[in-house]
Amino acid sequence: MKKPPRKYKSIFISDVHLGTANCKVREVTHFLENTRSDRLVLNGDIIDGWQLNRGSDWTRLHTKFIRHILQRIEQDKLEVIYLRGNHDDILGQFLPIQFGSLTIDTEFIHETDSGNYLVLHGDIFDTITKNFVFLAHLGDWGYKLLMSLNRLYNKYRAWRGLEYYSMSKAIKAKVKQAVNFVSSFEEKLTKLTEAKGCKGVICGHIHTPADKTMNGIRYLNSGDWVESLSAIVENLDGSFELIYFDKFADDFPMTSDPDDKVADPESLSDLVDIGIMAQR
Repeated sequence: MKKPPRKYKSIFISDVHLGTANCKVREVTHFLENTRSDRLVLNGDIIDGWQLNRGSDWTRLHTKFIRHILQRIEQDKLEVIYLRGNHDDILGQFLPIQFGSLTIDTEFIHETDSGNYLVLHGDIFDTITKNFVFLAHLGDWGYKLLMSLNRLYNKYRAWRGLEYYSMSKAIKAKVKQAVNFVSSFEEKLTKLTEAKGCKGVICGHIHTPADKTMNGIRYLNSGDWVESLSAIVENLDGSFELIYFDKFADDFPMTSDPDDKVADPESLSDLVDIGIMAQR
Protein backbone atom coordinates (compact mmCIF):
# COMPACT_ATOMS: atom_id res chain seq x y z
CA MET A 1 0.00 0.00 0.00
CA LYS A 2 1.39 3.36 -1.06
CA LYS A 3 2.14 5.83 1.70
CA PRO A 4 0.34 9.20 1.68
CA PRO A 5 2.58 12.13 0.67
CA ARG A 6 4.63 13.77 3.40
CA LYS A 7 3.20 17.21 4.24
CA TYR A 8 5.09 20.46 4.74
CA LYS A 9 4.21 24.14 4.89
CA SER A 10 6.83 25.04 2.29
CA ILE A 11 9.51 23.32 0.18
CA PHE A 12 12.63 25.03 -1.18
CA ILE A 13 14.71 23.41 -3.93
CA SER A 14 17.40 24.87 -6.18
CA ASP A 15 19.94 23.94 -8.84
CA VAL A 16 18.06 21.13 -10.55
CA HIS A 17 19.74 21.99 -13.89
CA LEU A 18 17.10 20.49 -16.16
CA GLY A 19 18.55 19.92 -19.62
CA THR A 20 21.84 18.45 -18.39
CA ALA A 21 22.93 14.83 -18.25
CA ASN A 22 24.00 15.21 -14.62
CA CYS A 23 20.57 16.35 -13.38
CA LYS A 24 18.99 13.84 -11.00
CA VAL A 25 15.54 14.51 -12.42
CA ARG A 26 14.05 11.13 -11.47
CA GLU A 27 14.93 11.73 -7.86
CA VAL A 28 13.67 15.31 -7.61
CA THR A 29 10.41 14.43 -9.40
CA HIS A 30 9.92 11.45 -7.08
CA PHE A 31 10.51 13.74 -4.10
CA LEU A 32 7.89 16.24 -5.28
CA GLU A 33 5.38 13.50 -6.16
CA ASN A 34 5.59 12.17 -2.61
CA THR A 35 5.32 15.51 -0.80
CA ARG A 36 2.65 18.17 -0.47
CA SER A 37 3.02 21.79 0.59
CA ASP A 38 1.19 25.09 0.38
CA ARG A 39 4.21 26.77 -1.21
CA LEU A 40 6.98 25.49 -3.49
CA VAL A 41 10.00 27.72 -4.03
CA LEU A 42 12.15 26.92 -7.08
CA ASN A 43 15.22 28.87 -6.03
CA GLY A 44 17.19 29.35 -9.24
CA ASP A 45 18.92 27.22 -11.89
CA ILE A 46 15.95 24.89 -12.20
CA ILE A 47 16.29 24.96 -15.99
CA ASP A 48 19.87 25.21 -17.29
CA GLY A 49 19.58 27.87 -19.99
CA TRP A 50 23.31 27.78 -20.64
CA GLN A 51 23.13 24.11 -21.56
CA LEU A 52 20.00 24.62 -23.67
CA ASN A 53 21.96 27.08 -25.80
CA ARG A 54 24.69 24.48 -26.40
CA GLY A 55 22.36 21.56 -27.15
CA SER A 56 20.72 20.04 -24.12
CA ASP A 57 20.34 16.49 -22.79
CA TRP A 58 16.60 16.95 -22.32
CA THR A 59 14.52 13.79 -21.84
CA ARG A 60 10.88 13.01 -21.17
CA LEU A 61 11.68 12.92 -17.47
CA HIS A 62 12.69 16.58 -17.63
CA THR A 63 9.34 17.39 -19.24
CA LYS A 64 7.61 15.23 -16.62
CA PHE A 65 9.09 17.41 -13.88
CA ILE A 66 7.64 20.56 -15.50
CA ARG A 67 4.27 18.92 -16.08
CA HIS A 68 4.04 17.75 -12.47
CA ILE A 69 4.44 21.30 -11.20
CA LEU A 70 1.92 22.62 -13.74
CA GLN A 71 -0.61 20.01 -12.63
CA ARG A 72 -0.08 20.94 -8.98
CA ILE A 73 -0.65 24.61 -9.82
CA GLU A 74 -3.82 23.82 -11.74
CA GLN A 75 -5.32 21.07 -9.56
CA ASP A 76 -4.09 21.89 -6.04
CA LYS A 77 -3.72 25.68 -6.41
CA LEU A 78 -0.12 25.26 -5.26
CA GLU A 79 1.70 28.56 -4.82
CA VAL A 80 4.93 28.37 -6.82
CA ILE A 81 7.67 30.99 -6.59
CA TYR A 82 10.37 30.68 -9.23
CA LEU A 83 13.47 32.76 -8.48
CA ARG A 84 15.96 33.56 -11.22
CA GLY A 85 19.39 31.98 -11.00
CA ASN A 86 22.50 32.54 -13.08
CA HIS A 87 21.86 29.59 -15.44
CA ASP A 88 18.33 30.86 -16.15
CA ASP A 89 19.37 34.52 -16.16
CA ILE A 90 17.51 35.16 -19.42
CA LEU A 91 14.42 35.59 -17.24
CA GLY A 92 15.93 38.67 -15.60
CA GLN A 93 14.83 41.10 -18.31
CA PHE A 94 11.15 40.17 -17.83
CA LEU A 95 10.83 40.18 -14.04
CA PRO A 96 8.75 40.32 -11.97
CA ILE A 97 6.00 38.23 -13.59
CA GLN A 98 2.90 36.69 -12.07
CA PHE A 99 0.50 34.15 -13.61
CA GLY A 100 -2.14 33.18 -11.10
CA SER A 101 -0.39 31.32 -8.27
CA LEU A 102 2.94 31.29 -10.15
CA THR A 103 5.33 34.15 -9.42
CA ILE A 104 8.72 34.59 -11.12
CA ASP A 105 11.12 37.07 -9.50
CA THR A 106 14.69 37.56 -8.26
CA GLU A 107 14.07 37.31 -4.51
CA PHE A 108 11.29 37.45 -1.95
CA ILE A 109 10.68 37.60 1.79
CA HIS A 110 9.29 34.40 3.32
CA GLU A 111 7.26 35.37 6.38
CA THR A 112 7.03 33.12 9.45
CA ASP A 113 5.63 33.58 12.94
CA SER A 114 9.15 33.70 14.39
CA GLY A 115 10.60 36.13 11.82
CA ASN A 116 11.21 36.67 8.12
CA TYR A 117 13.62 34.86 5.81
CA LEU A 118 15.29 36.36 2.75
CA VAL A 119 15.06 33.91 -0.15
CA LEU A 120 17.26 34.31 -3.25
CA HIS A 121 19.49 32.17 -5.45
CA GLY A 122 22.69 33.83 -4.24
CA ASP A 123 24.65 34.41 -7.45
CA ILE A 124 24.69 38.18 -6.80
CA PHE A 125 27.73 37.54 -4.58
CA ASP A 126 29.58 35.44 -7.16
CA THR A 127 31.85 38.01 -8.84
CA ILE A 128 32.89 35.64 -11.63
CA THR A 129 29.29 34.86 -12.54
CA LYS A 130 28.31 38.53 -12.49
CA ASN A 131 31.38 40.23 -14.00
CA PHE A 132 33.30 37.60 -15.98
CA VAL A 133 30.67 35.74 -17.99
CA PHE A 134 33.21 33.99 -20.23
CA LEU A 135 35.05 32.57 -17.22
CA ALA A 136 31.74 31.51 -15.68
CA HIS A 137 30.85 29.55 -18.84
CA LEU A 138 34.35 28.06 -18.95
CA GLY A 139 34.01 26.98 -15.33
CA ASP A 140 30.62 25.48 -16.11
CA TRP A 141 32.15 23.48 -18.97
CA GLY A 142 34.88 22.25 -16.63
CA TYR A 143 32.32 21.25 -14.01
CA LYS A 144 30.32 19.34 -16.62
CA LEU A 145 33.48 17.49 -17.69
CA LEU A 146 34.31 16.69 -14.07
CA MET A 147 30.80 15.32 -13.49
CA SER A 148 31.04 13.17 -16.64
CA LEU A 149 34.29 11.68 -15.36
CA ASN A 150 32.64 11.26 -11.97
CA ARG A 151 29.80 9.23 -13.53
CA LEU A 152 32.27 6.87 -15.22
CA TYR A 153 34.34 6.53 -12.06
CA ASN A 154 31.28 5.71 -9.97
CA LYS A 155 30.13 3.07 -12.45
CA TYR A 156 33.48 1.41 -11.81
CA ARG A 157 33.04 1.82 -8.04
CA ALA A 158 29.53 0.34 -8.23
CA TRP A 159 30.95 -2.64 -10.16
CA ARG A 160 33.48 -3.08 -7.34
CA GLY A 161 30.69 -2.84 -4.75
CA LEU A 162 31.95 0.49 -3.41
CA GLU A 163 29.91 3.51 -2.29
CA TYR A 164 29.33 6.63 -4.42
CA TYR A 165 32.23 9.09 -4.35
CA SER A 166 31.88 12.78 -5.26
CA MET A 167 34.98 14.24 -6.89
CA SER A 168 33.45 17.72 -6.77
CA LYS A 169 32.86 17.59 -3.01
CA ALA A 170 36.35 16.24 -2.43
CA ILE A 171 37.87 19.11 -4.43
CA LYS A 172 35.76 21.71 -2.63
CA ALA A 173 36.86 20.32 0.72
CA LYS A 174 40.57 20.24 -0.11
CA VAL A 175 41.21 23.26 -2.34
CA LYS A 176 41.79 26.33 -0.19
CA GLN A 177 40.36 28.80 -2.72
CA ALA A 178 37.13 26.80 -2.94
CA VAL A 179 36.80 26.70 0.85
CA ASN A 180 37.44 30.45 1.07
CA PHE A 181 34.87 31.15 -1.67
CA VAL A 182 32.15 29.25 0.18
CA SER A 183 32.98 31.02 3.45
CA SER A 184 32.93 34.46 1.78
CA PHE A 185 29.66 33.65 0.00
CA GLU A 186 27.98 32.69 3.27
CA GLU A 187 29.30 35.74 5.11
CA LYS A 188 28.11 38.19 2.45
CA LEU A 189 24.65 36.65 2.33
CA THR A 190 24.22 36.80 6.10
CA LYS A 191 25.25 40.48 6.09
CA LEU A 192 22.68 41.25 3.38
CA THR A 193 20.06 39.34 5.37
CA GLU A 194 20.80 41.37 8.48
CA ALA A 195 20.61 44.61 6.48
CA LYS A 196 17.14 43.63 5.23
CA GLY A 197 15.94 43.01 8.79
CA CYS A 198 15.47 39.24 8.35
CA LYS A 199 16.37 36.52 10.82
CA GLY A 200 17.53 34.05 8.19
CA VAL A 201 18.38 33.43 4.54
CA ILE A 202 17.51 30.55 2.21
CA CYS A 203 19.69 30.24 -0.90
CA GLY A 204 21.33 27.84 -3.35
CA HIS A 205 23.88 28.45 -6.14
CA ILE A 206 27.06 26.93 -4.67
CA HIS A 207 25.74 23.33 -4.54
CA THR A 208 26.73 23.08 -0.87
CA PRO A 209 23.81 22.28 1.44
CA ALA A 210 23.96 23.88 4.88
CA ASP A 211 21.96 24.68 7.99
CA LYS A 212 23.84 26.82 10.50
CA THR A 213 23.81 30.09 12.39
CA MET A 214 26.31 32.82 11.52
CA ASN A 215 26.47 35.99 13.62
CA GLY A 216 22.91 35.43 14.80
CA ILE A 217 21.57 34.81 11.25
CA ARG A 218 20.16 31.41 10.25
CA TYR A 219 21.88 30.38 7.01
CA LEU A 220 20.09 27.70 4.97
CA ASN A 221 21.36 26.43 1.63
CA SER A 222 19.18 23.93 -0.23
CA GLY A 223 22.14 22.37 -2.06
CA ASP A 224 21.37 20.90 -5.49
CA TRP A 225 19.91 17.98 -7.45
CA VAL A 226 23.14 17.11 -9.23
CA GLU A 227 25.18 15.71 -6.34
CA SER A 228 23.83 16.43 -2.86
CA LEU A 229 20.14 15.80 -3.73
CA SER A 230 18.85 17.96 -0.91
CA ALA A 231 16.11 20.45 -0.06
CA ILE A 232 15.02 22.84 2.66
CA VAL A 233 11.56 22.22 4.09
CA GLU A 234 9.38 24.21 6.46
CA ASN A 235 7.62 21.71 8.69
CA LEU A 236 4.00 22.09 9.79
CA ASP A 237 5.16 23.41 13.16
CA GLY A 238 7.10 26.22 11.42
CA SER A 239 10.59 24.77 11.93
CA PHE A 240 13.06 24.55 9.04
CA GLU A 241 14.98 21.42 8.15
CA LEU A 242 17.62 20.38 5.63
CA ILE A 243 16.71 16.97 4.21
CA TYR A 244 18.52 14.58 1.87
CA PHE A 245 16.91 12.38 -0.74
CA ASP A 246 18.68 9.19 0.34
CA LYS A 247 16.99 9.40 3.74
CA PHE A 248 13.66 10.39 2.16
CA ALA A 249 13.87 7.39 -0.18
CA ASP A 250 14.08 5.05 2.82
CA ASP A 251 10.41 5.87 3.47
CA PHE A 252 9.44 6.43 -0.17
CA PRO A 253 11.43 3.94 -2.30
CA MET A 254 11.92 4.86 -5.95
CA THR A 255 11.04 2.49 -8.79
CA SER A 256 12.31 2.51 -12.37
CA ASP A 257 10.79 4.87 -14.93
CA PRO A 258 10.42 3.87 -18.61
CA ASP A 259 10.81 7.51 -19.68
CA ASP A 260 14.38 7.68 -18.36
CA LYS A 261 16.87 8.70 -21.07
CA VAL A 262 14.16 9.04 -23.71
CA ALA A 263 14.67 12.25 -25.68
CA ASP A 264 11.72 14.64 -25.87
CA PRO A 265 12.04 17.00 -28.89
CA GLU A 266 8.87 18.86 -27.92
CA SER A 267 10.12 19.77 -24.46
CA LEU A 268 10.83 23.43 -25.15
CA SER A 269 7.27 24.06 -26.30
CA ASP A 270 6.09 22.53 -23.05
CA LEU A 271 7.92 25.25 -21.13
CA VAL A 272 5.83 27.90 -22.85
CA ASP A 273 2.73 26.21 -21.40
CA ILE A 274 3.76 27.33 -17.90
CA GLY A 275 2.29 30.78 -18.39
CA ILE A 276 -0.73 29.56 -20.34
CA MET A 277 -1.81 26.87 -17.89
CA ALA A 278 -1.07 28.94 -14.79
CA GLN A 279 -3.51 31.63 -15.96
CA ARG A 280 -6.40 29.17 -16.21
